[in-house]
Amino acid sequence: MPSIRRQLLPGDFGEIVALHGRIYSGEWGHDETFEAMVASSVVDAAAQGFPGPREGIWIVEDDGSVVGSLGLSDEGDGEARVRWFVLDPSLRGQGLGRTLLDELFAKVEQAGYARVTLETFSDLEAAAHLYREHGLELVWEDTRPRWGRPAVTYQRYELALVPAHSTPAA
Repeated sequence: MPSIRRQLLPGDFGEIVALHGRIYSGEWGHDETFEAMVASSVVDAAAQGFPGPREGIWIVEDDGSVVGSLGLSDEGDGEARVRWFVLDPSLRGQGLGRTLLDELFAKVEQAGYARVTLETFSDLEAAAHLYREHGLELVWEDTRPRWGRPAVTYQRYELALVPAHSTPAA
């Protein structure tokens, strides 16, 4: 049974990037430019000191190997971003993704963010179902050649929240 680690250790960033590269090239035919995009987002987060106090990381391990990840980054101005959500295919359909997102959204609420965003692509229908269950809504999409494929529909989801430290207007 896999375990979930909630702290970042040396080597985890590289494992997150490699896992994305392996899974998405195998399942969706993405080339190395997809892995480079993930690497760029990881490098940017690391350069900003990720994870900070309002951020989180969930590393899924099985027999000492990283087999999944999820990140929550503070984008500033009240925005939280869901990042690096990937699970080895053998772990899907067991509720683990839902558990990870439940924990992430508990962190979002505790931190008092005003909105949550994420970017993904339309082929990931099961993940999109989980995002919608948590209240995220598709706000834009763009279809064009990407990552070595003739057409990929890139999407952005958002959820506006009332920050925990605010009270709604009467």
